[in-house]
Amino acid sequence: MKTIARDDYLQQLIDRKHNGLVKNVTGIRRCGKSYLLFTLFKQHLLDSGVPEDHIIEIALDDRANKSLRDPDVCYQYVKNSIKDNGLYYVMLDEVQFMPDFEDVLNGFLHFGNADVYVTGSNSRFLSTDIITEFRGRGDEIRVHPLSFAEYYAAVQGDWTDAWNDYMTFGGLPLVLAQPDDTAKTAYLNHLMDEIYLRDIIERNNIRNEAGFSELVDVLASGIGSLTNPTRLEHTFKSAAKLSISQPTIVKFLGYLEDAFLITKASRYDIKGRRHIGALSKYYFEDIGLRNARLNFRQQEETHIMENIIYNELKLRGYSVDVGIVNLPQRDNGTTSHRQVEVDFVANLGSNRYYIQSAFALPDEDKQAQEKRPLLNIGDSFRKVIIVGGNVRVSHDENGITTMGLKQFLLDRDSLNR
Repeated sequence: MKTIARDDYLQQLIDRKHNGLVKNVTGIRRCGKSYLLFTLFKQHLLDSGVPEDHIIEIALDDRANKSLRDPDVCYQYVKNSIKDNGLYYVMLDEVQFMPDFEDVLNGFLHFGNADVYVTGSNSRFLSTDIITEFRGRGDEIRVHPLSFAEYYAAVQGDWTDAWNDYMTFGGLPLVLAQPDDTAKTAYLNHLMDEIYLRDIIERNNIRNEAGFSELVDVLASGIGSLTNPTRLEHTFKSAAKLSISQPTIVKFLGYLEDAFLITKASRYDIKGRRHIGALSKYYFEDIGLRNARLNFRQQEETHIMENIIYNELKLRGYSVDVGIVNLPQRDNGTTSHRQVEVDFVANLGSNRYYIQSAFALPDEDKQAQEKRPLLNIGDSFRKVIIVGGNVRVSHDENGITTMGLKQFLLDRDSLNR
């Protein structure tokens, strides 16, 4: 398999060297965190002249390092490995295997000549807890599965073939190492059932495994659909004949989000400038895992494309909501308002983009349908329609930009073209 460059993430690590904070590399399991830290970043350190004995590596998920999961043993091991006043780089992989790891990492910071990096696969371990415990001394770097641009750089060849593979099998790095589609399917099925879901069930002591499994199926079938715990409860009662309370559904959703398997996009009233909490959308962090969960049965390119666009916006650093616009309409002389959706409202600093995902724009009616919400927003932020395939970037008289999916995915600055 060709070496996969993760240049953006590597640069984030390089930029954060020696900043006095614990660098927390987070993300879904098997997305490449360990490779980034122990291969790419370590090679950068060696190339920069750091002696190898000043790089302390501990893979806590390795059975050989089981004793180092004891916080006191690990602390003493690192302390004993620091033998002079030079700068040492301490790298711990899958730190959630260690109880009380926050105290250990705080202790490393007190050494004065230790630059500390950790990875973990659970957001509670490396977001909520560390922010609380470290009081501003933790620095998170979120790693995602391969973007399409990273994937395409590794596989090359025909763009359409690469896109078809990516939207089917997703962007987990080791998918590229599988020899054929059968092996890719088996790999993803194993990861989803035996690694991700089993880990969530055991970690959270879930007793209603049937209900949890059904929730994952419903979310996988309904990517891009508005839902909430109330709707999900009704779905279980009517379709699956299961009774799952709303509080349990809320907990299950939280477990899936904590494991980085899914991400929630909230609704945002664009003109009212406020979030609307009633309904949300859930997207899968990796589309290949979603497809595997459904045995690759529901391959609707429209919804898959929407999920991939959402993921691309997130990995570019945007906060992403589902936009709502109220359109006036007259019926029998009476004016009322109808809510229409803008697929994504993407914010980064002072920049905002309104984005529609449209698999195809075959005629003027479909074009008008996609443009109507954008035309009624009434502000000057950039408005973009992303169309499936390879479509040249164009701008209409109202300032709406239309671009192809290929241009959007392969050009990091495509939204500003």
